[in-house]
Amino acid sequence: SAPVFGLSREWLLDADGAPFVDALVLSHPEQLERLRAACPEAAHSAVLAGDPCFDRVLAARGHRERFRRALGTHPGQRLVLLNSTWHTGSLFGDGGDDLLPSLLPRLTSELPADEYRVAAVLHPNVWYGHSPGQIRIWLDRARRAGLTLVDPLDGWRQALLAADVVIGDHGSVTYYAAALGTPVLLGAAPLAALDPDAPISDFVREAPRLDPTAPLRPQLDAVMSGHQPLPGPAEFTTSHPGESAARLRRLFYRQLGLPEPDEPALLEPLPLPPYEPPSRTAPLRVLTWLRGSGEVAVERYAGPRSEPPRDGEVHLAVHEDTRDPAQLAVADVVFREGSATDPRFGSPARWTAEALLRHPHSALAAYVTSPDACTVRTRGGQLLCLTAESAETAGSAADPAAYASALHAWLAAGKAVEELIPEGLTVRTGAAVHSVRVTSVRVTPA
Repeated sequence: SAPVFGLSREWLLDADGAPFVDALVLSHPEQLERLRAACPEAAHSAVLAGDPCFDRVLAARGHRERFRRALGTHPGQRLVLLNSTWHTGSLFGDGGDDLLPSLLPRLTSELPADEYRVAAVLHPNVWYGHSPGQIRIWLDRARRAGLTLVDPLDGWRQALLAADVVIGDHGSVTYYAAALGTPVLLGAAPLAALDPDAPISDFVREAPRLDPTAPLRPQLDAVMSGHQPLPGPAEFTTSHPGESAARLRRLFYRQLGLPEPDEPALLEPLPLPPYEPPSRTAPLRVLTWLRGSGEVAVERYAGPRSEPPRDGEVHLAVHEDTRDPAQLAVADVVFREGSATDPRFGSPARWTAEALLRHPHSALAAYVTSPDACTVRTRGGQLLCLTAESAETAGSAADPAAYASALHAWLAAGKAVEELIPEGLTVRTGAAVHSVRVTSVRVTPA
């Protein structure tokens, strides 16, 4: 990994003071110089072989948009990735009372849900030191507000490539992010635990810091807009980018005393992760503004601890699977996701009708059937389909539940659905503009 540990004598010499390693793989000559200073007896075993992990990341850079879509990140959204290594001094620290468990719910509630996507990568030792069940308990509130916990073995590299900004610590994932040129904010930076001569120490001293006591969105926006990559991580992560497979295979066959194969040495490409869109079952406080003919701006905040910071018309949108039934009782918009043919819920027409019967306070029910469409029923009985305008623009769709909230705001302002059917509905989420086709759905009586 990028910040190299284990170059001290106690890691490399046996009880008699003799080196016990046949080959010590290093990624950069800088590590060899530190090895010579710390344990000259083992320096002869050093092999400069690059970094196969980082080589796989570099080779997959062209698939960044694919990895973003796998995480349900829409064009125009900013993916905020939090990363923690393990043990004392990390962002997660020793357990549930440390910075990360309190930071994640703040991010998911302070950031507008349609403008930011939040995911977290935790070191495997964090998962297995505390148990997966305990981690999910600590982070339950953030998960219900849309946080995705990325697989710590198979998905973290793809999430790293997809990220727009990383909040991390002195771990290798944060260092890799900086080596890729991704903006980084350090939420924890324990210099005392690091070799003062190692490049990771320079990085920790120079990288911008997160102030956990201040509002989070201005800090994230500032580090992204004013980002200037630090030269150290890109320089010191590997001295042989793209060459690790060939160098390592040469070493392995030499150690085995076997002839090396003729064919090229190649690394496995990073696989495409499963589709993991955010699941927001925490109540959504929705701010809306009518901007003109058929245009509505929408800001949604998942489980905010206080009222959203901007003026606007406010309504409550609540997922049917919320943990708090009292919120469903006062929801203006009730929604859920599912297949149009799922027999558990019936057709979208049936579910929306039943939802309005179950929740008489609600003005609108929305059944999201795909990443770019939903079926909605108004309290007046109109059944409508809201769809991203075309196949070309469907890739820039927002969460269709945001379209439902925009339609609710339109109707609550005294506007008629008929005004939208010929021209469509324009939904703004931050700087992104989404064209939504509104069509009336005819239901054949049973």
